Amino acid sequence: MRRLIFILLSILIVENTEGQNSRAFTLEEAIEYALNNNIEIKDAQISVEDADQRVIETRAMGIPQVNFSTDFKHFLKLPITILPEQFGLNPITGEPNPDFNNEVAFGVKNTFNMGLEFTSLLFDGSYFTGLEAARVYTNQVRLQFESEKAEVRNTVKDAYLPALIIEENQKILDKNISNLEKLLFETQELYKAGFVEQLDVDRLELSLANIKAEKENLESQKELVINYLKYQMGYPMEEDLSVSDDLKTLLTIPTQKDLDGDIDYTQRAEYTVVQSAVNLNELNVKRYKDGYLPQLIAFGSYGVTWQGDNFKDGAWTDNSVVGLQLNVPIFDGFNKKAKVQRANLQLEMVKNRKIRLERAIELQVQNARTSYKNALKRVEDRQKNLDLAQRIYDTSQIKYKEGVGSSLEITQAEQGLFQAQSNLINAKYDLLVAQINLDTALGK
Repeated sequence: MRRLIFILLSILIVENTEGQNSRAFTLEEAIEYALNNNIEIKDAQISVEDADQRVIETRAMGIPQVNFSTDFKHFLKLPITILPEQFGLNPITGEPNPDFNNEVAFGVKNTFNMGLEFTSLLFDGSYFTGLEAARVYTNQVRLQFESEKAEVRNTVKDAYLPALIIEENQKILDKNISNLEKLLFETQELYKAGFVEQLDVDRLELSLANIKAEKENLESQKELVINYLKYQMGYPMEEDLSVSDDLKTLLTIPTQKDLDGDIDYTQRAEYTVVQSAVNLNELNVKRYKDGYLPQLIAFGSYGVTWQGDNFKDGAWTDNSVVGLQLNVPIFDGFNKKAKVQRANLQLEMVKNRKIRLERAIELQVQNARTSYKNALKRVEDRQKNLDLAQRIYDTSQIKYKEGVGSSLEITQAEQGLFQAQSNLINAKYDLLVAQINLDTALGK
């Protein structure tokens, strides 16, 4: 009895775990999950934090610096100083002293030093420009982070839609399979009663087998696209995932401004990144020009020293100093001039990149608008074709049941209906892709 209870509890735990590991995502939920788990997003967040630290690092150059230093020296042998010969002359007669030794050791065997040093940058034009550039760089990294988030949104959308279209096709196949199974059952009963031929039954069985084979093929494809969606989301591969949106929910009608209005480049994250790069390069030019300005530094120090031949005897002394240091650049072999020229060239290249991006955005928006209008027209045409195919199929069923139609007509009408349904689903998928591409082009 205990073993039976244990087995039942184990089954319940496993089923509960499997239920927890399986999640259904709408498109927005999939995007939100990716923004929290995608590796590229995490790297971009690290870059933002690194940029913040760079500002602190740059700012620290202008903040007063205080350093403490200490050292202890014990001379195993004191250094020898050679005295000039004049030190050995008799001051009265001027004759050399024969006992004079010109090798003398100055100092004591033990020396201990401690000191504080202080420096402060009072003026440096390039420092203030560099600090401003660091802040602009941080802003640029944040803009790149937003651009990375937009890119992740787009990749998740691209990965989500194929899974969605397979779901929609599966729903259609299930509906058609149900209809065919019902029709096949009725035909088999008519065959038993002698009203139809075996050929009629065989045709319907073949159609049903083909549709079921198509459904199995979709199941195989679905696993591949779901795995790709997991990868883009940063979702565990070993856990189950399904999509819960549908084409009707996701399809929205763009505004007239979206289809015909002026293009706002600033809505595109990559455009703001390029504009920030222009500002950053302008500051870079200014920073090198500021290198021609003088630099003023304040400094000061205080130290204490202990000296003695042994640790019992010795004396402490102290010293202190304050001052100013002025550095004035005069000639550096045209080094700064070359740096300014190179910075100007880099600035021109970034401006050209901005122009190229503007033209690329214009092209992308125009193509996206045209693609959307064409896709919308295809959906309207495919819907008309589906309505017509449905009427043909309904009419063929009525004729068949009344005995004035054939199973061949039913099969052909069913195939035409299935093709029309698939064409409409594909057209709606193309419209949804065109809508997403338009939103992406407009920076929405």
